[in-house]
Amino acid sequence: MRFSLVPRNYRFYDLFEKSAHNLVAAAEVMVDLMDHFENVEMKTARMKELEHVGDSITHEIVEQLHKTFVTPLDREDITALAHHLDDIVDFMEGATTAIRIYGIARPATAARGLADLIRLQVVQVERAVQNLRQRSRLKGVLEQCVEIHRLENEADTLFLNAMAELFHDQADAVEIIKWRDVYDQLERATDSCEHVANVLEGIVLKYA
Repeated sequence: MRFSLVPRNYRFYDLFEKSAHNLVAAAEVMVDLMDHFENVEMKTARMKELEHVGDSITHEIVEQLHKTFVTPLDREDITALAHHLDDIVDFMEGATTAIRIYGIARPATAARGLADLIRLQVVQVERAVQNLRQRSRLKGVLEQCVEIHRLENEADTLFLNAMAELFHDQADAVEIIKWRDVYDQLERATDSCEHVANVLEGIVLKYA
């Protein structure tokens, strides 16, 4: 195996930006599915494709770690950021797949709200990741992180209210199980965005 003695900064940053851009694309498909509940098979298939793209990017980042002797960021930060970015698209895909396989007739209002909050979060994630490349812009990352945390708190409130309404209003146990799974996947996606923000904040503290 060949090792690079010079930090290949551009490659890691390119891959992080590619991963974040993939998240935005996936979130737009998810929101479109929730808001325009048609062509479900096609849209969930597209989500699966984007999830595979995310996996491929994560694999390439790990491969670059093995090939690069000196990295632009700490190895543990690179690994954590790569995997948390991948988690976001995994959970988004999990939510849309659950909607398809459970044969849900139409998305609940809370599901649409959570999907939109995730979309807003990943837009901030993409902006933050784009700021990593230049040390002079690192402190700007914190602004995006604050917004990611705020949106996650909003999503938590919406998730808890949705779960309370589900158990209060829904008499069908099967429907409760279906929606609990969908809500759980969406909530875990918002949590993963916050995990990304936590890693980014740590990077800023180390390098800014």
